[in-house]
Amino acid sequence: MKLGAWSKGLAVAAASTLALAACSAQSAIVENTAVTVAWNQPLYSLNSSTSSGNATANAVILYMTQQSFNYYNADQELIDNTDFGTMELVSEEPMTVSYDLADGVTWSDGVAVDNADLLLNWAALSGYFNEGEPEYDEETGVIVPNDAQVWFDSVVYGTAISNTELPEITEDGTFELTYTEPSIDWKLNMTGVGVPAHVVAQRALGIEDADEAKQAVIDAIMNSDTETLVKLANVWNLDFDIVEMPAEEDLNLLVGNGPYEITDFVQDEYITLSAREGFTAGPAPSVETITVRYVTDPLASIQAIQNGEISITQPQATSDILEAAQALGDSVVVDTEPEAVYEHIDLNFANGGPFDPATYGGDAETAKLVRQAFITAIDVNEVLDKLIVPLQEDAKWNQSQVFLPGAPGYEDSIANNGSEVYGQGDAEAALALLEQAGVETPVDVNMLYASNNTRRVNEFTLYQAQLAEAGFNLIDGGNESWGSLLGTPDYDAWFFGWQSTSTSPLGAESIFRSDGGSNFTGYANDAVDAAYTELSTTFDEDRQIELLQQIDAELWNDAYGITVFQFPGVTVYDADMTGVSTSPLSPTIFWNYWEWGVPAAE
Repeated sequence: MKLGAWSKGLAVAAASTLALAACSAQSAIVENTAVTVAWNQPLYSLNSSTSSGNATANAVILYMTQQSFNYYNADQELIDNTDFGTMELVSEEPMTVSYDLADGVTWSDGVAVDNADLLLNWAALSGYFNEGEPEYDEETGVIVPNDAQVWFDSVVYGTAISNTELPEITEDGTFELTYTEPSIDWKLNMTGVGVPAHVVAQRALGIEDADEAKQAVIDAIMNSDTETLVKLANVWNLDFDIVEMPAEEDLNLLVGNGPYEITDFVQDEYITLSAREGFTAGPAPSVETITVRYVTDPLASIQAIQNGEISITQPQATSDILEAAQALGDSVVVDTEPEAVYEHIDLNFANGGPFDPATYGGDAETAKLVRQAFITAIDVNEVLDKLIVPLQEDAKWNQSQVFLPGAPGYEDSIANNGSEVYGQGDAEAALALLEQAGVETPVDVNMLYASNNTRRVNEFTLYQAQLAEAGFNLIDGGNESWGSLLGTPDYDAWFFGWQSTSTSPLGAESIFRSDGGSNFTGYANDAVDAAYTELSTTFDEDRQIELLQQIDAELWNDAYGITVFQFPGVTVYDADMTGVSTSPLSPTIFWNYWEWGVPAAE
C-alpha cells in the first residue's frame, strides 16, 4: 500500500529479479514532443517516504524525477537498474547488503549522487536515531517540528529497514548495510537515495557549499550528533511538502536525479516535467515534456482526450466512463486491465470515538462489539451491484485484508478468516450487537473520504443509508485533503484504496504492525506483530502464506474494518501514441514512460 509498500493492493508472490538490458543505450530526446496525462489528485509532497507524503499522487511524479536501483515492469517482475547502481547480498550471516552507485550519476543541479545521500535515506527510513514520541497536528495530520528530539517521520519505520546497524562505507567506497535479522525484502527495503542530502543540509544548517553540506550529513549520522540530526529531520519531514511551484529561494526542493525535472507547477491545475540533458542513470525517454493535468472528474478527462487536450487518462472506472471512452472509436485505445488496488473501510481505535476502548473505560470487548456491529451493517453487495458490477460483471467482494483475489492463499484465507459474517447489510444483527454492548443509539461516526471523487461520494451515500438502519449516524466528513487527515482524531472511520507498490508478502506490514508507519488506526495486536516479525525472515513461500492467513484471521477477529472491492481499471490513450502499457502496481501507466512515443509538433 506510496503509503509503505502500499500507496494511499497486495499479492503474495516471490518477486523474480531481472537485469535491465541495454539501459546504457540512451534514446535521444525528440524535440517538440509532448505528452499530457490526466491524473485525479495533485502532487502535494516531493518526499513520498514520510507518513503524510506516502501517496500514489506523489509517487507517479517522483517516479519520473527520481531514480532507483530497481523497478517493476508490467508483468510484476523486479528489474535491476544497473545504470543507477547495484545492490548485492554480500553476506547471509549476518545479512549484509552492499550498495554501489554507478559512476556519473548526478542530481539535476550537477551535484554527484553519493554515499551521503544513501546514508541520509537510511537514517530517515530506518528511524535509527528516533527518540521519544512525535506530535502531529490534529487538523492536518502532519508532524509538528521540534527542537528537542530526533524523529524522522518515515512511513516504513518499524519494518525490516529498522532492523539494521549503522552502515559502513568500505575503503573502495561501497555502502554496506548490515541487518540484525535476515530480511526477505532486502532488495525492496531501500531502493533509492531519497531526497538530496546536500539540499537537506543546506536548508537545515545554512551551508551553501554542496560538498560541505554532504559532509555535515555524514558527520552528524556517523557521530550521532543529536543537535544536527534534529534539524535535518525537521527539513526532511516537512520542507518537501509543496502544492505549487516554489519561490525562487526554494527551487532547490525540485532537485532530482531522474530523467525529468519539474519546470512548472500550478496548484490544482497541472505540473510540467522537462527532459534533462546528460541523464545516464537509467532508461532515458524520448518525449521532451510530460505535463500531468489534474482532473478530478473522470468524465471530464474523457472529454479532454476527445478534444485533444490530453494524451492519456486512467480515470476511476465506472460504466459511464467505459462507455464514453469506447464511444470515441478508433481515435483512442481503451485498456481494461484490473488494478492492484482495493477499497476498504478502516475504523479508528485511538481517538476517543465509538470504536476506541478508551471510550468505554478501557473495555476492549465493548469497543469490539461496536466495531463488529458497524461492519455487520455494511452491505458490500449493494455497493458492488450499484457501482462496480455495471463495469465488471464478475466483480466479487474482496474478503481479505492482506491478499488480493487470485493471489496464492486467498481462497483458503477467506474460507477460514471469519469474514463471512460481515458485509451482508444485516441491520438486525448489528442492532443486537450494539444492545449486547450496552451502547445507546444512534452512534455518531464521523467518516473521512475524498469528497472530490464521484464514486466515493456515491459510496458514502450508500453506507450512510445502510448504517442508519443499524443505529449508526454516519456524519459526512468528506474532504479533498483526505490523505493527510488519515489518523487524525476528528475522524472515527475512513475509506479509500490501498495501491500496491510491490509483490512483497510484507506489503501491508507498515499498516497493521502496532508501530507501522502507515498505521493510522492505532490498531495493535501482539499476534499480528509476531507474525510479521517471523514473516520478515521467512523465505519459505508456503510458510509465508500461512503467516499471512494468520494475520488475516486476526484482523477480522478484531473487527479492524472491512474490505470492499478490487478496483476495475480503465486506461484510455491517444491512438497516435506508442509504447503505452499499464501495470497493476504503482505507478501504473507511468511505469515505462521512457518507451512512450508521440509525433513531434509541427
